[in-house]
Amino acid sequence: MTTDLGPKLTDRMTNSERDQSFPDSEPRDASTLMLIDRSGAKPKVLLGRRHHSHKFMPGKFVFPGGRIEALDRAMAAISELHPDTQTKLTERVATPSADLARGLALAAVREVAEETGLLLGVKRDQPPKTPGEIWEEFARHSVHPDLGQIHFIARAITPPRRPKRFDTRFFTADATAIAATIEGVVGPDSELVELTWVPIEEATRLDMPTITGVVLEELGSRVAAGMAQDLPVPFYYMADQKFHRDLL
Repeated sequence: MTTDLGPKLTDRMTNSERDQSFPDSEPRDASTLMLIDRSGAKPKVLLGRRHHSHKFMPGKFVFPGGRIEALDRAMAAISELHPDTQTKLTERVATPSADLARGLALAAVREVAEETGLLLGVKRDQPPKTPGEIWEEFARHSVHPDLGQIHFIARAITPPRRPKRFDTRFFTADATAIAATIEGVVGPDSELVELTWVPIEEATRLDMPTITGVVLEELGSRVAAGMAQDLPVPFYYMADQKFHRDLL
């Protein structure tokens, strides 16, 4: 991975304008998934544009994502996380467990389904066992989540004294993991009003949150390095009003 990437990105994060006058709160565990299409000469990522009426990041281009839910840990999968990925997901957390690691990855898969209608996994003749809610769509389409397809790319904690704080794990999966589609999820009255596939280097020029652009660069570096599961994972957090980038 590019050795000089860290200082450039931490400086960008530190110097980004932000209002830190809000009451402080504990960050909540969250997951995001970046779908990548590497079939062409230039790798492309799938981005969604948020509705302009949203109070949180209106009109911004983002990756689908959100908080981990209790049902995520209970969802069945056709394969489990790569051991290196599981290890990195359990580093520097208050209560590390394999259950937390798989729940974070499955939360990312669920959020993709909820916000884009894309079901990631492997289609089989028999439906998977599901714990309910959005996971029922996987059963309806006989799609089994495949955690072995998931790569852990980055982790970032929202700075203190922001209106919403998340401890977000950024995952990626190849576009070939799309096994089925729920129709009508994206549209003018939805959380995401449009989806677009954009080359990584062009995507960073879109109107997006700072951390989204930073993680896009991390993804580009990971692709260039071969996408091996044992590559280090950058962890961004603020301390003493400066962003730091440790490697997990």
